[in-house]
Amino acid sequence: MLPFDDREIIVVDDASTDSTSQIVEDFQSRFDCIKLIRQSTNGGKTSAIDVAIQHASGDVIIIQDADLEYDPNEIPDIVAPIMADVADVVYGSRFLVKRASRVLYFYHYLANKGLTFFSNILTNRNMSDIETCYKAFRKEVIKPIKLTSSGFGMEVEITAMVCKTRARTYEVPISYYGRTYEEGKKIGLKDGIAAIWYIFYYNLIHPLTSPGKRYIETVNEHLQSRSS
Repeated sequence: MLPFDDREIIVVDDASTDSTSQIVEDFQSRFDCIKLIRQSTNGGKTSAIDVAIQHASGDVIIIQDADLEYDPNEIPDIVAPIMADVADVVYGSRFLVKRASRVLYFYHYLANKGLTFFSNILTNRNMSDIETCYKAFRKEVIKPIKLTSSGFGMEVEITAMVCKTRARTYEVPISYYGRTYEEGKKIGLKDGIAAIWYIFYYNLIHPLTSPGKRYIETVNEHLQSRSS
């Protein structure tokens, strides 16, 4: 378990066909901090994260994929800049100096670096890994968002919208224990193509819509009240 006295773990079962719910229910009987949310239909990662954000009640919220390509033991290092009040958002980067990283697909590496580069052009940020799972936020930054993308689009959507606010963003190095497609990895070419569209849309169009403007204004107001 995580080394925090006051913690909350939200598990979203996105209509899985395995024994996920039964396993989580067993843990629930032993740990009060675990909440299980069942989806009746499979909506993909963005849908699951959107539901989890709505149910989250903690002051700091971090995303953890269920495939354990990312090590939960590193969560304290990721949230540390927020706990120290030097950051409002922290990304765990697979491309900074790290402890361990499995050697896998070069094309995936190029895709990740290319999408991050394209995103940085429009956000004017020097981020190294926008597609990382590990993203941690103050609740004031992530709770007001209503995700509208689909599939894996939330990685780009959250990054673009957060970069439109005054949130202080940091990166920390993390380990990465990637999976092969034979081991169950799901992201593919169509997700990369969708990400390119999402980078355009959530940087240039969505911020001009009513929901986009409302999110930016709400977050900036919360952050201003914290600093005053």
